[in-house]
Amino acid sequence: MLGAAGLTAVSSLSACGRAEAPVDESGRVRLRLASGGTVTAAHGGFYQAIATGAYERRGLNVEILTEAAGADVPALLAASAVELAIGADSFAPLRLIADRAPVKAVAAFLQKDPVVLMARPNQPLETLSALRDRPILMSSADQAGFWNWLRTRFELATDQARIGTAEDNLAAFRDDPKAVLVGRLTAGDPAMIAREAGFTPRVLIPADDGYPSYGGLVLAPNAFARDNARALRDFIAASVEGWRDYVHGDGSKGDALIRRANPDLNQRLLNAVRDSLRTEAVVDGGDAALYGLGTMTPDRWQAFAEQTEIAYPSVPDWREAFTTQYLPGRG
Repeated sequence: MLGAAGLTAVSSLSACGRAEAPVDESGRVRLRLASGGTVTAAHGGFYQAIATGAYERRGLNVEILTEAAGADVPALLAASAVELAIGADSFAPLRLIADRAPVKAVAAFLQKDPVVLMARPNQPLETLSALRDRPILMSSADQAGFWNWLRTRFELATDQARIGTAEDNLAAFRDDPKAVLVGRLTAGDPAMIAREAGFTPRVLIPADDGYPSYGGLVLAPNAFARDNARALRDFIAASVEGWRDYVHGDGSKGDALIRRANPDLNQRLLNAVRDSLRTEAVVDGGDAALYGLGTMTPDRWQAFAEQTEIAYPSVPDWREAFTTQYLPGRG
């Protein structure tokens, strides 16, 4: 739910008139993209597109602005501090719609939400239905988002959720053999656990067990999209190129920019994450295998909205949360 600053931002967005993107001294359209939190491989294709010149070749000057995980994305958009933003999951645009913010998801570059559940390798956890009676360690952001789906879908008890910092959760995971830890594939959490806890965890991917969220969503204010349709289409087309290059080509150029933005990620870890993105078809599986990278479908959005209704202060109209009209070949 948006706080007071977020509600003010919603009002500002609603009052926007024309929203033409600025142009730099070289005549390129300037687009500032809010990272939506800590930079990880979930941003890989965008950094790859910068590093390889995919945006520049289309007359765009793209800058990724990094900020803390709790940054107020509506406020950034309303203040014109950024033109676009990254939403980590499908909760992001639906919450904005529930709070009457005129913002839509215009592309989804992760066809599988990269959230993972990790357990000891000897634990009998073949599917998510075996999670009952286990402590599930997570962040406050997971409690507000992913946990709503998980608890409802598998009839878990409210008190199974244990909220803590990354350090506290790791310590609890080490100490309790039955504990399950929520992490992210794109942050390299399975490899990190193997290093820090001393064992290779059993990894469950909720996207393979019915979790319908997208990840890596590009969020655009409706007025901006309307007044900058060509630039937005060019941005998405260049991002498609960047993601294809990052996952299936030499992603080292994008990784160099990721490491500059987040020095905690080393190249060995990023290589392991890109291998997982390929193996699990996170970017080019699902709907993208049929319709191209970045795509979204009404069926997925409807399923997600219906399965997560309890997460919003008022039930949002999922049809207002996204559009595919700016994707390659859709204009």
